[in-house]
Amino acid sequence: MSNPTRIRATAKDGYTEVRVLMSHVMENGQRKDAGGVVVPAHFITEVSVTHNERVVLAAQFGPSVSANPYLAFRFQGGASGDRIAVRWTDNGGDSRSDEARIG
Repeated sequence: MSNPTRIRATAKDGYTEVRVLMSHVMENGQRKDAGGVVVPAHFITEVSVTHNERVVLAAQFGPSVSANPYLAFRFQGGASGDRIAVRWTDNGGDSRSDEARIG
């Protein structure tokens, strides 16, 4: 399992700004290791962010996304103390879900 997803969310002027840093190797399947063996593809395929159970961002990733993906976006609504949840799934079947409160 990977390290926890870092989530920062702040509400201001009717909008909530969310910043997410996901810990993942994001191998594209084209790189070779020191022995010349191809490193198998291992990357996040789906990301979902919810605000109090309402989906505010849904994304599909592929092998071209860099290691430890960073997302920053904002949505209308949200208040201090509301819950933001981030869930991702990768092509190996692993998944991770983390939560934070809006500050």
